[in-house]
Amino acid sequence: MMKDIGGLMKSMQQMQAKVADAQKKMEDLQAEGQSGAGMVKLTLTGDGRLAAIAIDPSLMVAGEQEILEDLIKAAFEDGRKKIEAARAGMEKDLMGGLPLPPGFKMPF
Repeated sequence: MMKDIGGLMKSMQQMQAKVADAQKKMEDLQAEGQSGAGMVKLTLTGDGRLAAIAIDPSLMVAGEQEILEDLIKAAFEDGRKKIEAARAGMEKDLMGGLPLPPGFKMPF
């Protein structure tokens, strides 16, 4: 029985190391969201921060800020979806197909 506990502890330590590695990868992850055929580009980090924004100067027209605002929101949503997809892929790789309870979120 002691051997089983030792194996379990070793498995837990390995899982902790994998989670720490996944957290680091998420911090380093970046995704670009685009809208308006690339006229608005946002770079988001794995933790959802806005790292960069690029707006085509032709969109900066007085009185048409609503269009630009909508394009920025659309680009942000595009980037957010890419980050979520990358996160889901990392979680799947990390958990190796283990059945998890509904709503379970990884700590990264």
